[in-house]
Amino acid sequence: MRVVARTPSGSTVENDPADPFRLFMSSWFTGVSIVTSAGADDRPHGLTCTSLTSVALDPPTLLVCLQVGSGTLAAIEERRAFVVNLLHDGGQAAAQRFASPEPDRFSYVRWRPAPLTGLPWFAHDAFAMAECRVANSAIVGDHVIVCGTVENVVADAARPLLYGARAFHTPGPPTDR
Repeated sequence: MRVVARTPSGSTVENDPADPFRLFMSSWFTGVSIVTSAGADDRPHGLTCTSLTSVALDPPTLLVCLQVGSGTLAAIEERRAFVVNLLHDGGQAAAQRFASPEPDRFSYVRWRPAPLTGLPWFAHDAFAMAECRVANSAIVGDHVIVCGTVENVVADAARPLLYGARAFHTPGPPTDR
């Protein structure tokens, strides 16, 4: 299959078969979250995730997509639980830190144990948090889709941090923090 995509400048992308798909997906704006868990040794793990969606209302279920081999995925598989932290417009530094390969990311952010699971909750950088128990998972290509039953939600009103066109954005003027 030959796939060709046009960049905003009008040039075409067709070298790596994944490049047109990356270009296509980079134009999609989505909220930014940090998914966290902890391994059996209680060491926290987390990563920036834009692959998040709701699945069902009864029972409340959401899904995240995590790369095969990620430490966060391994921790989720061990603990069978995870937390989704929806970042507000002031959470860009945390999003960038948790998108990096830095090994000790948790030393750079403020977090506390979530009420139900005790897993990392970024109360300072997130306007909402959902504690989830793993319901099921499936390997698709180089990622694993993890479905979680939502067992607890804490939410405040705030402007979400968005990502699209390979940059962070916020809707409207920034809020006072």
